[in-house]
Amino acid sequence: MKSISINGSQRESVGKKATKALRNAGQVPCVIYGRDKALHFSAPELAFSKLVYTPNAHTVVITLDNGEEYNAVMQDIQFHPVTDRIIHVDFYQIFEDKEITMEIPVSFVGVSKGVRNGGNLRTPYRKLRVKAIPSLLPDTIEIDITHLGIGSKLYITELESKDYKFLHPDNTVVCQVRRSRLAVVDADDDEEEEDEEATEGEDTAAAQE
Repeated sequence: MKSISINGSQRESVGKKATKALRNAGQVPCVIYGRDKALHFSAPELAFSKLVYTPNAHTVVITLDNGEEYNAVMQDIQFHPVTDRIIHVDFYQIFEDKEITMEIPVSFVGVSKGVRNGGNLRTPYRKLRVKAIPSLLPDTIEIDITHLGIGSKLYITELESKDYKFLHPDNTVVCQVRRSRLAVVDADDDEEEEDEEATEGEDTAAAQE
């Protein structure tokens, strides 16, 4: 996974007055957790642009003015309710031998046969939550959808990786192709929809029993 560098200064005073002075000077108050004691520092607001205003996921290398360096991930961010400026950022320190949880962007590859026949692709998830050691975290999760016909659903259990594990329920639908009024259903798609309808019918009958 790609990493972004942020240079900052350790904060000695963390009171409201000091925090307000930092923000007035264009600095963002920050905290690094995951240590024995939380570490407070500040960094220029512009330093966060590549980290915050992007759909991509990144780890962060935080370098302080005393020479100390920390590998971390952004855990939380707060914006001003009126100006939308960044007013606080929380980081969590990461270690190469400890797993961390991150939301990774999803990239759908190819054009499904259902879409080619006029169906609509539904993608409810732009990011998926995974757990892994930092060195094995991917930049994106690529999902091949070329085989999906009209009525097909792709479940989280169909995605496999030896490097990381998904933190979603097994019944999570990552994407699906829905029929539209202009859709042309081929034989394979018809069979898929019939199988799905039959399964739903069996489930309904079982529930009534």
